[in-house]
Amino acid sequence: MKRIIVHEEYCIGCRLCEIYCLTQHSQSRKIIKAFKEETPRPLARLVVEEAGPLSFAMPCRHCEDAPCVEACLTGAMQRDERTGAVLCNEKRCVGCWTCIMVCPFGAILRNVTGRKVASKCDLCYGEEVPVCVAHCPNEALTYEE
Repeated sequence: MKRIIVHEEYCIGCRLCEIYCLTQHSQSRKIIKAFKEETPRPLARLVVEEAGPLSFAMPCRHCEDAPCVEACLTGAMQRDERTGAVLCNEKRCVGCWTCIMVCPFGAILRNVTGRKVASKCDLCYGEEVPVCVAHCPNEALTYEE
């Protein structure tokens, strides 16, 4: 299965991955509209962590033995049979945050706009390459087996 690989030595903390992720998951899929006009503002499915000169993106690792899938009380966290990605069915999520507590990478976020549900990287389901990877100017994110 292909995954997003993080190369923190190349990350400059520009946060373009967050911007393009937010835009990809917006209704308009346009940067300015997503930031200035959509309410509630869409949520990026990854965050950039920074500590001094070190920075890196934190997308979901789509673990082989995903603790979030095992811990999910409603079955909202599921592995996609076709791609192998771990996806969150937000319609089934009840916002108990159990998945957030068991994720060893801290890659699952709380979407508290509207219905309170878990939100995580879906590898830009349906796209050939996730947008965070496609728009990273320094190749700090790659998409590979």
